[in-house]
Amino acid sequence: MSEMNPVVHFEMPAADRSRMRKFYESAFGWQTNQLGPEMGEYVLVTTTETDENRMVKKPGTINGGFFQKTKPDQHTRITIAVDDIRGAMKKVKNAGGKVLGGMQKPGEPDEIPGVGLYATFIDTEGNHVSMLQPTPRNG
Repeated sequence: MSEMNPVVHFEMPAADRSRMRKFYESAFGWQTNQLGPEMGEYVLVTTTETDENRMVKKPGTINGGFFQKTKPDQHTRITIAVDDIRGAMKKVKNAGGKVLGGMQKPGEPDEIPGVGLYATFIDTEGNHVSMLQPTPRNG
């Protein structure tokens, strides 16, 4: 059996990020951190403790984020960690998916500083999914 790539992040669209932050903080005790305009006003969401490298301490848990909903057809998206994003993009194409890439250059991954290379794709059922090749951490 080949190595499996784990789900490491989730993203959910929000029409009102303040309202959504308050809901998940109140209902589930999640911690949220509103980023600035340089990061698209993205909201980081912590659902579980992390170490000094921002990696989850408890196996099987993930953290995520909220982004501004701009279209009615935006939905929750998961992110899958991969060792080689370009190789994974090729595998997605070969399996019948459609690689969208990053937002900067279609078909190519985006570099998220301090995080890694990021790209999106559409699977064979129309689901939008993301891939992340994490930046290596020291330690």
